[in-house]
Amino acid sequence: MDSNQPIHHERHIRIICIGAGVSGLLFAYKLQRSFSNFSLVIYEKNPEIAGTWFENRYPGCACDVPSHNYTWSFEPKPDWSASYASSKEIFDYFDTFSRKYGLRHYCRVLHQVVGAKWNAQGGYNVRVRDLQSGKEWNDSCDILINAGGILNSWRWPAIPGLDRYKGTLVHTANWDDSISLEGKHVGLIGNGSSGIQVLPAVLPEVKKVTTFIREPTWVSPVKGLEQHIFTEEEKKAFASNPGHLTEYRRGIESGMNGQFAIFLRNTEGQRSTREYMTQQMREKLSNAELDKVLIPEWSVGCRRITPGVGYLESLSHEKVKVVYGNITEASENGCICDDGNEYAVDILICATGFDTSFRPRFPIIGPGGNNLQDAWKDEPHSYFGIAAAGIPNYLTFLGPNSPVGNGPVLSAIEAQADYMMKLIDRYQTTNIHSFAPKHEAVTDFIQFKDAFMRRTVWADGCRSWYKSTDPNGPVTGLWPGSTLHYIEAMNEVRFDDWEVKYNGNRFAWLGNGYSQTEIDETADWAYYIRDHDDGQFHSRNKRLRIVNKSGTRRPEKTAFTVFPRI
Repeated sequence: MDSNQPIHHERHIRIICIGAGVSGLLFAYKLQRSFSNFSLVIYEKNPEIAGTWFENRYPGCACDVPSHNYTWSFEPKPDWSASYASSKEIFDYFDTFSRKYGLRHYCRVLHQVVGAKWNAQGGYNVRVRDLQSGKEWNDSCDILINAGGILNSWRWPAIPGLDRYKGTLVHTANWDDSISLEGKHVGLIGNGSSGIQVLPAVLPEVKKVTTFIREPTWVSPVKGLEQHIFTEEEKKAFASNPGHLTEYRRGIESGMNGQFAIFLRNTEGQRSTREYMTQQMREKLSNAELDKVLIPEWSVGCRRITPGVGYLESLSHEKVKVVYGNITEASENGCICDDGNEYAVDILICATGFDTSFRPRFPIIGPGGNNLQDAWKDEPHSYFGIAAAGIPNYLTFLGPNSPVGNGPVLSAIEAQADYMMKLIDRYQTTNIHSFAPKHEAVTDFIQFKDAFMRRTVWADGCRSWYKSTDPNGPVTGLWPGSTLHYIEAMNEVRFDDWEVKYNGNRFAWLGNGYSQTEIDETADWAYYIRDHDDGQFHSRNKRLRIVNKSGTRRPEKTAFTVFPRI
């Protein structure tokens, strides 16, 4: 920090971000909007941006959040085609966002980060691979951001002999657009989010589908809104009246934010939701035998609640055969199941998901030679889902115990980005050398989280990627509270939870005695003289009541709230 500069001089900072998906693009936007004197490069392994919305192109791929709310809070889109948009349309939204704000010039596509190591100067040496040439080199940064996401490493199912299968084998997350399903007998493995979307999408063109299901799952009404194709008049109304669109979006968001009670044990919300969803599933299945095997015994919400447009009805279609149980091995012709039968198929679609562990895909080495891959191998411990003890100047989006299933996820990503901006601002305008959450802060957070989770349905004995070890293991994939709870928790940086080290004297940032105001001849040097007190309130709750417009809404369910409160 230059002592000849005024207070809070903005030193140059270099930032590397891993991943140009949804989170990485938001990070670039926020940094560009608020900061100067920085350099940013985003390394993206794919040939395009938008992450999961570029990678996932399987039949029926769509978002299970209403499309008008699968946007940034500040960047609405009035012309969505339907209530639930396809992956292509969602990709187009984020592509348009990147071009509108000039974010692509930060991105280096087909470049993969393969390692990062803390250096003595304070920062990271980052190993980068050019996926076209195969060459590798070292880059460096002061701050390393991991926006790689959690649904970016797909995997084949662990079925013995899968490589023996002679037919066409494809994974939903690595879809081959050249495959024709016309008139084919298709096998579909999995009844998670992807499998639920694939089945009704392929049914019209295939000859037959054999769907392999090993366990039940709750398939919900579609987040409270049935699929709806917007008319040109409706789109025009949204575009010409922004207030109308904003109120529509707020209504849906309020409904999604009003569902947290269903995740708490022994609440009226959980009980009534279970009754409602059981009734809905039975009506749509219309098959008593399927009811027995597909409606779970465990609580609604223990696994991710999966909306399904036409899925349950498809299971009873004449073209569909449901095989319930485990696949013991693959054969040249198809799958052999624990009922002893071989089921031959022409094409085998694996809708079997991702490696959802939070263990980094590459070594991240801290100052003491500690590798985050080792620390997070079994049970990852993060600070509020964004940082790790012992790994300074490293921040991650949607890390362990982020609110990925607690409510609206894009709102949570915005909260994480805003928090990162506050840390970066403190780093740039002081002489901080490094910052990392304290070990004791992380330990206390994990203890609180584990105690809280015992009150939730997430701790039920179901198999879920919310848990890092086994069906009865600790919940590592979710925040201990609602999304609104997380937004309030992340509103300000608790620096007492952070270990901060400085270059030299910790007050070197005070500089030469001059303020930033005095070096700006265009500024008002008496800006604090006013005719009334319009300053910020100093009480946290009073500030919040201003922001959340307390008193402007009647305490009743909105039209979009499907699930009751406590």
